[in-house]
Amino acid sequence: MSDSLPARIEQYYSTVPLLFSEAEEFGPLRLFVRRKPGAPYYGGPSHAQPTAEGASAVTAADIARVRARQRELGVPEAFEWLAEAAPMLRSCVEAVGLPVAERPLMVLDPHHRLPSQPLPEGVTLRALTAEDPALPAVLALARLAFAKEDTAVAPAGRRELSAVAGELRKNGTVATVRPTLRAGHKTLIAAFAPDGTPLAAGHYHPANATTEIGGIGTLPIARRQGLAAAVTTALAVHARDHGVTTVFLAYAEDAIARMYARLGFRPVGSTLLIANQPARS
Repeated sequence: MSDSLPARIEQYYSTVPLLFSEAEEFGPLRLFVRRKPGAPYYGGPSHAQPTAEGASAVTAADIARVRARQRELGVPEAFEWLAEAAPMLRSCVEAVGLPVAERPLMVLDPHHRLPSQPLPEGVTLRALTAEDPALPAVLALARLAFAKEDTAVAPAGRRELSAVAGELRKNGTVATVRPTLRAGHKTLIAAFAPDGTPLAAGHYHPANATTEIGGIGTLPIARRQGLAAAVTTALAVHARDHGVTTVFLAYAEDAIARMYARLGFRPVGSTLLIANQPARS
């Protein structure tokens, strides 16, 4: 495989889900199926993508077979792929009635020194361990942050966070995440208020010196304080300190892209296409 940036990203998307799931083959399509029980959560594998060999040969029948298996598993009928890797797939997916959204990609210049980001008074950043008591609340934060695709300040705060955290304990999500943190397959960093409430969080999954930063979300009541920029910077620095040389991310809104650009990320010529998937950050 070429060592070009698109090739590294394509390899990343075909490798990382295997840390958390098994791959089931459906001709030219591959479906990632979670190995252990656990409710779907942001960034969890449950999507399909084209295989390298069959990227140009997907048919409506192939898509139908995958969707039937997804319904059987009770997971979203979700597809995710790089436009450059499978340029004909979008029309096939849209032809069967699935909505497709573009998620442009940005990459951090490996020589760019990340600027230090200010934090509100009393707010601290830390990487979570598997045993961190704040883990349920940090995972719950993503549910509230991505409930709507906007960045406006909203009332959702500590009470709602506590309620969702309780759900994630009961449905197995928290238990599913702990082993990935222990193994180093996932790094989760959050910004905390003085009372320990998580205000913003994000994560990355490293593979072959490449990683995507994802799940950058802020508790709606704590938005517009620079917390997303601080978490993004902390994740990128942490990844670099642990041997990652290619750091990229996807975005759904121009306002978010401008924030990433200020940190040193630049657009790349690859577009992540997502059918029935949430925004990634």
